[in-house]
Amino acid sequence: MPKLVYVSLLVTAACAAPPALAQNDDFASVEITVHEVAENLYYLEGRGGNIGVLTGEDGIVLIDDQFAPLTEKIIAAVESVSDRDILYLINTHVHPDHTGGNENFGNLGVPILAHDNVRLRLSRGIRGGPPSPAAALPVITYSESTTLFFNGEEIRIVKVPNAHTDGDSVIHFVNADVIHTGDVYRTTGYPRIDADNGGTAAGTIEALDAIIEMAGADTTILPGHGVLATRDDVQEFRDMVAQVYERVKPMVEQGMSLEQVTAAAPTEDLDARWGDPAGFLPGLYQAIRNELDAR
Repeated sequence: MPKLVYVSLLVTAACAAPPALAQNDDFASVEITVHEVAENLYYLEGRGGNIGVLTGEDGIVLIDDQFAPLTEKIIAAVESVSDRDILYLINTHVHPDHTGGNENFGNLGVPILAHDNVRLRLSRGIRGGPPSPAAALPVITYSESTTLFFNGEEIRIVKVPNAHTDGDSVIHFVNADVIHTGDVYRTTGYPRIDADNGGTAAGTIEALDAIIEMAGADTTILPGHGVLATRDDVQEFRDMVAQVYERVKPMVEQGMSLEQVTAAAPTEDLDARWGDPAGFLPGLYQAIRNELDAR
């Protein structure tokens, strides 16, 4: 069966799934935009996390896959820059806007790589959802870090400290001097810390430190969400996270509730630069609570 016809059938099935899968989104209106990052390296912008695409004579490596109903469009976008097969798919973490297409790609025979905790959480189901089917699960996992040599590129898949989740990986294309950060770093505003899926506040700072140390002055940073950035941009983001952490931690230690912390407006002087903190403070608060409870 032709590849795109088969994917079309998979997407039709995904769209017929329960409403929770589609999240009431109109995926039909989503356009996948291709951005060139370096020679043979691109990212795809659509709905969900940025998808990394490494092309070359050996084939294609994808970093993340957004949502299931977008698989056909994603493959079409990839085919616009390469006629080679997709041979590997790497998940940067567990969230469905980065892993939602796993089942489609798994059914196409594409091996999925991810940290052990990504497979574990997908197999159990996340955010109250059902366990992921076998085809959606990573078939190659690692506990620390691993390296893939492909298309003349050294692809370091680096497990960073528990930050956004407990399965975060940063993908370093060494020769191209590009780092795909997953959702550890974003240019769209404050970070998100998913404490329910193992994310931590201190780990977020440590993971950003690791990215900064990994990068050089000219390294291109590809965030999980947003536009291309630099090491200096990551440094600014890291310093902001550390600043808010140091403000909020004493409040939590004093027994303040999330509502009280929010009312204290610990990010008020930063919001003009970083936006609405509503998606940041609850996760930060819970992560700090978890740190204190673990003492």
